[in-house]
Amino acid sequence: MALLKIENYYPNYREELFDGDDIKGVDVYADGTDDKIGSVTDVLVDEDSGRFRYFVIDTGFWVFGKKVLLPVGRSRIDENDERIYAIGLTKQQVENLAEFNDLERIDYDYEDRVRGVYRPQDTDRSDYVADDRNSYNYEQEPNLYGINEQDHQSIRLYEERLIANKARRKVGEVAVGKRVETETAKVSVPIEKERVIVERTTPADVGTPVTPGQVDFREGEMARMDIYEETPDIRKEAFVREQVTVRKEIDRDTVDAQETIRREELDIDTQGNPVVRNPRNI
Repeated sequence: MALLKIENYYPNYREELFDGDDIKGVDVYADGTDDKIGSVTDVLVDEDSGRFRYFVIDTGFWVFGKKVLLPVGRSRIDENDERIYAIGLTKQQVENLAEFNDLERIDYDYEDRVRGVYRPQDTDRSDYVADDRNSYNYEQEPNLYGINEQDHQSIRLYEERLIANKARRKVGEVAVGKRVETETAKVSVPIEKERVIVERTTPADVGTPVTPGQVDFREGEMARMDIYEETPDIRKEAFVREQVTVRKEIDRDTVDAQETIRREELDIDTQGNPVVRNPRNI
């Protein structure tokens, strides 16, 4: 009947047995008086069956600096308040209990001394003395180890549900900017230039005498004419060519997922003809 610490028998005991919580550190109170006794530092498990046999309790300031064993049958677990209540445990009993220091020191004699403290005073010890130390069975004393037989034990039924969440993640980036491109543009501008043409002709009455007095010889007489020409005036001006608007649109889609989920149901096994109230008709 070797005992093991809980993590040695159930390496993943938090997930397997307590839904991710840890039994270690749970506060222990005296049942009925609601006095805080201490807290759980470990659980000792039967190597053969895997059943819980003892809570290791650090009594803290209740009985200063002492660790003792509390048989699981003398406890009541309240999962709602996250407490363990020690049934009928007194300071006198804690003072009489052998201190727990090392698991390897626990043998039949040690456990028997522990059991002796918790047994009622009028109990006939001979009823529990085994002919062979190795033949002792914890089931002989359900009041100490029968945690499943205790009244007011609560069982939580769990079910799995699909939880759908969305995660927003960046999948890319679009940058819209401007750049300047250059090209050579050609333009044709028609221009005009004026030029002077001097024509000399022979009149029809050439050689005809002129009447005296009609001719006035004057020196320096000139004919003047303004000459113009066009020159190209080419320059660059900026005009609005196009406008670009950048915006985002959301495309919506539905993603379907399918998983197998589990749910715990309650099985009630009865013997004889007990009256069992079951509001949900399980």
